[in-house]
Amino acid sequence: MAPGAIRVLGIDPGLTHTGWGLIESAGSHLRYIAAGAISTLAGDELAHRLVLIHNGLARIIQEWTPDEAAIEHTYVNKNPAAALKLGQARGVALLVPALAGLPVAEYQAMEVKRAVVGTGHADKIQVQDMVKRLLPGAVLKRADAADALAIAICHAHHRGTRSMLAKLMQA
Repeated sequence: MAPGAIRVLGIDPGLTHTGWGLIESAGSHLRYIAAGAISTLAGDELAHRLVLIHNGLARIIQEWTPDEAAIEHTYVNKNPAAALKLGQARGVALLVPALAGLPVAEYQAMEVKRAVVGTGHADKIQVQDMVKRLLPGAVLKRADAADALAIAICHAHHRGTRSMLAKLMQA
């Protein structure tokens, strides 16, 4: 790992597929580390699916040792039952890194798109294309993993900006 670099775990919560992406951030330099998705079966009991998400994220954190985590806010779904289930998956996705002692930041989808593409109204293809450009060598097997990497990139950019502002305020 580069001097002064941190590892950021991005999480795109979902009940069927929870995407995750890990990057290394050193100043304005970003490096792809790993990405994937934790998948559950729709026919399984909700509690079992949540345990799978929990255990998968805990394993990823133990294996890759990120320094910080970032997660996307969920948008309001038209289907209340689906929104509640997604909220439960998101709760697990927030809880696991917090239990591991990681700081957890949250970002709106439009904020992630604006940080990665430059516009909050970018579509998924534009986000994936920019993730590939910003993280050469990134393996994007699922859209969920690409979204998670975008969340990690967003956090790295925001983190860098906050760090620069703090330095300016001290000067």
